[in-house]
Amino acid sequence: MLVLKFGGTSVGSRDAIGRIIAILNDPEHFSNVRVVVVSALSGVTDGLAAAAKKAAAGDGTYKEILTAMESRHREIAEAFLKSPRLNQSNSFTAALFGDLNRIMDGVNILGELSPRILDSIMSFGERLSACLLSHILCESGVPADYLDARMVIKTDSNYGAARYFPDETYTNIRSLLETRPLLQIATGFIAASSDGNTTTLGRGGSDLSAAIFGAAIGAGEVEIWTDVDGIMTADPRQVTNAFRIDTISYVEAMELSHFGAKVLHPPTIRPSLEKGIPIRIRNTFNPKGPGTRITDESVPSPYAIRGVSSIGDIALIRVQGSGMVGVSGFSSRLFGALARKKLSVILITQASSEYSICFAVLPEFALTAAAAIEEEFEREIAAATIEHPITERDLAIIAVVGSRMKSTSGISGKVFHALGRNGISVVAIAQGSSELNISAVIRKEDEAKALNAVHEAFFLAGVRSVNLFLVGIGLIGGTLLKQLEHQKEVLADQHKIRVNLVGVANSRKMAFDSRGLNPGDTGKILEDGEAFDLGVFMERMRSFNLPNSAFCDCTASDMVPAAYAEILRSAIPVVTPNKRANSGPYDYYRLITDYSKDRGIPYLYETTVCAGLPVISTLRDLSLSGDRVRRIEAVLSGTLSFIFNNFDGSVPFSALVREAKAKGYTEPDPRDDLNAMDAARKALILARECGMPLEFDNVVIEPILPPACFDAPDIESFFRELEKADGAFEKRRAAAAAAGRELRYVALIEEGSARLALREEPAESPFRSLVDSDNIVVVATDRYSDLPLVVKGPGAGAAVTAGGVFADIVRIARTLV
Repeated sequence: MLVLKFGGTSVGSRDAIGRIIAILNDPEHFSNVRVVVVSALSGVTDGLAAAAKKAAAGDGTYKEILTAMESRHREIAEAFLKSPRLNQSNSFTAALFGDLNRIMDGVNILGELSPRILDSIMSFGERLSACLLSHILCESGVPADYLDARMVIKTDSNYGAARYFPDETYTNIRSLLETRPLLQIATGFIAASSDGNTTTLGRGGSDLSAAIFGAAIGAGEVEIWTDVDGIMTADPRQVTNAFRIDTISYVEAMELSHFGAKVLHPPTIRPSLEKGIPIRIRNTFNPKGPGTRITDESVPSPYAIRGVSSIGDIALIRVQGSGMVGVSGFSSRLFGALARKKLSVILITQASSEYSICFAVLPEFALTAAAAIEEEFEREIAAATIEHPITERDLAIIAVVGSRMKSTSGISGKVFHALGRNGISVVAIAQGSSELNISAVIRKEDEAKALNAVHEAFFLAGVRSVNLFLVGIGLIGGTLLKQLEHQKEVLADQHKIRVNLVGVANSRKMAFDSRGLNPGDTGKILEDGEAFDLGVFMERMRSFNLPNSAFCDCTASDMVPAAYAEILRSAIPVVTPNKRANSGPYDYYRLITDYSKDRGIPYLYETTVCAGLPVISTLRDLSLSGDRVRRIEAVLSGTLSFIFNNFDGSVPFSALVREAKAKGYTEPDPRDDLNAMDAARKALILARECGMPLEFDNVVIEPILPPACFDAPDIESFFRELEKADGAFEKRRAAAAAAGRELRYVALIEEGSARLALREEPAESPFRSLVDSDNIVVVATDRYSDLPLVVKGPGAGAAVTAGGVFADIVRIARTLV
């Protein structure tokens, strides 16, 4: 025997009512359903409340609301019913709206809306829908009776949130059903006090009505039909990866529903819990779906928690002072004062020192709560032993719920790590001794971000997502996008990593989509994008407030690195191959690197030196392990490496430079490479990684070219000047060759200094092993003294540099919970 409840959206349209008819006629339900409880048509309850307020305020437009409401009920009746049943239905509807208009007119004349009258007004929605549905079911061949629940459900006179009397109510229901063999279509939400006045059961009242009927008749199950597939692991409107929970315990369901899971309301569960009757949440618009079963049985789960829920807007009130410490009865006075004002407290937490206690209430009750405290502790506040209550607004509560939490270590750590690494500050924390729930008060603006971060940490089976914002899609950035597209499936399937491109920009345009952009379509996407503005880009990145965000700078600009500090302060990791920040002013370099270390927010710049070669990470690992770098010698320019590796006298020096330019090894103006500035910046970065507080001006650069080459007005003029110097270059090469040596342009970092010079290297030199445009870094340390550590390989090129950036992005993903 089943009790079914259909919510407002399930009876809100002709299509929805058609689905109810189909559900009641399917093999699972046909002849098994004893009572169907219905809510008012969707929007009617809110419409009645709005009309009542207008009437009390003297606003005559309440009549328009009622007229539209009556027309809507008649339209649905006309879609399903024929005479004479249509006439019966319309007569009932007309009679109810006649009563409703008279009550509203009275409210309008008196200008007064008491809780008792409001409950009477609010009852009309369910009475209309239940009677209408009973007529429609009879017309469709399902014999049914209309049941006004005020006949059987008896409550106290706490209008707006009345409490029912179980024994009297259950007896009434059983007695009435003995005389009514047909399917009963009962009104949800409404009841009657002992003296016969209409009452309402409060928020979620129709669910409670169904649970009451189920408990009274000992139903095998109570089915709550709504517009979602069941109880979800999180609110799917805020967490797109939320999924349905198959089975959940009563206590877990109550915890989740208390903290905002709107599918079910906490009072609904109590009658079913007391009688051991399962509740199933099902979707009217997906009737074949299994839904979520709520039961007292112990249900195993592969996850450490059952769900994440939240209350999106609360106020936190803090009471503190030395007059609280060691004083018995303080808490009783505090919460007694709130109770006398009929205020409901959502969360409570107290310092172990007893110096302070704070509690959460809905924002609309904050002023009343503060006033109650001021009144109760007037003498203590006057004596300055207790401070005036402090109210913090614009806060939210996120709650992690699950019965396995008490037997699984590390849950709290995982929760707060997920929040902390996303820059979400925790204002207050509460956990019950039952360990079913960990609650954290956070800023309201961080609610969705927190839900996603915690949900991903616990439910996505090890999948770690990075929401990437990329600036710069030139040679390196464009190659990175291709690699992201190519590796997408491999990362997801083999490594459980997902890189979601949500923002992208070039020097002219930018585009965003929090759901993700296709890396392969960024060119077309940017054509339709908005004008690029770095400030706007950063603001958009912050306003998206996505968990696990990362910023990648693939430009060569000075402007973007200047924003790194601000980005890191927003708790967003930075990945970059751009050397400007780390080779700029030393103070700025220390600011961003120290902030990254202190706050644990990744700032990754492996590719600023030697592209994808693991140079920076190697130096960092040496330092962490206690080793000390004594000396670094390195060839850091792929362009200069190519030129001097191939300078064997077979062609003039100027011809090699032309060849390097033709192969794309140089900048459009080769002098930008031959001035050794790029190599000097890399040397400076290495020196700083070794702890040397050098500025760029401290790096000694031995010129390669004569001054006339730099003075040349254009590139062709430069090459003509360079050809004039071919003889000098050949003379120096030949002299070195006569001594068995070859020329290499090498950086030397030791004893607090950095120098770059053209050196003559012997045959055994590691720099003689270089080919093409390879880079090499030779590191001598306390441990690697006799045989230095060598890192060697391609140190330039879009593919290897983008690959290094990609690797840094993946490193960020691996730091996630």
